[in-house]
Amino acid sequence: MKKKITNDMAQAQYHGTVQPAAHLNAEADAAALRKAMKGLGTDEAAIINVIAHRNNAQRQEIKIKYKLLHGRDLIEDLHSELGGHFRTAVLALMETKAVYDAHCLRNAMKGLGTDESVLIETLATRSNQEIKDIVAAYSTAFKRNLEKDVVSETSGNFKRLLVSLCQGARDESPSVDHEKAKREAQELYEAGEKHWGTDESKFNFIIASRSLPQLKATFEEYAKIAKRDILSSIDREMSGDVKRAFKAVAQCAYARPAYFAERLHRSMQGAGTDDDTLIRLVVTRSEIDLAEIKQVFLASYGKTLTSWIEADVSGDYRKLLVAIVGPN
Repeated sequence: MKKKITNDMAQAQYHGTVQPAAHLNAEADAAALRKAMKGLGTDEAAIINVIAHRNNAQRQEIKIKYKLLHGRDLIEDLHSELGGHFRTAVLALMETKAVYDAHCLRNAMKGLGTDESVLIETLATRSNQEIKDIVAAYSTAFKRNLEKDVVSETSGNFKRLLVSLCQGARDESPSVDHEKAKREAQELYEAGEKHWGTDESKFNFIIASRSLPQLKATFEEYAKIAKRDILSSIDREMSGDVKRAFKAVAQCAYARPAYFAERLHRSMQGAGTDDDTLIRLVVTRSEIDLAEIKQVFLASYGKTLTSWIEADVSGDYRKLLVAIVGPN
């Protein structure tokens, strides 16, 4: 019988909250930033007004223009004039996307211990081109090989999944092969729920290589066979970091904004704030899908993302994040 292959018309179209300024004047922006930092005191509002309302490509133009016009390095000036989480967020916004991701990954692995959640969040959610750009940026910035560092810092099935993701070779076709989805759903069931112990290699092969629309179709078929969804099965069959990594990819196949909304909520839930995670998520999703993340956040937690940020952080740091996220 001929395989039925269809276009996944439901494939989501996502939107950022930061849009490019319609009429960029990099020279005027560079002058405004210099004025904001010149002399006694710093005009943080002027810095926010420029940086939060330009997209990443435009910030790179401003960075070049600043050095051309003033003979000074904008990043060095911002680092010198600002402080705390506000400085961290501003400097994150001024990096290119790949360089920022590379820095986050390096910080997650250097020194004692490894922050596996950053490895999962980054490698499990980026496109093939984004992964390739990160690998190149990591090599340029640190003269190190990302895959080798991942191998040295992780182990077992978790290491194998991350190595697969580091290749940036996932099928990205929008088409869905429904016969393959049925077949591979059965293979996942036999490797997990039906099997004494779990064959993580089968999960790795399918989850690391298939397109997100294809995985979504496979998981829908899986639920019919197993009488539970794939996330529940991963919870039952796996543990630790490999469980969290497989779940991250599965959540992105179902609805990527929901994964990030959950991560944002967790960063602000309870006593204290995980500022590194909050900044990283707001910065990295600001031009991609933060508009949809905000919608999911409100539907899931009953309050807007902006209101959570306003209640959780303060000062210029709060003003910057709110400017990036946008109003309620």
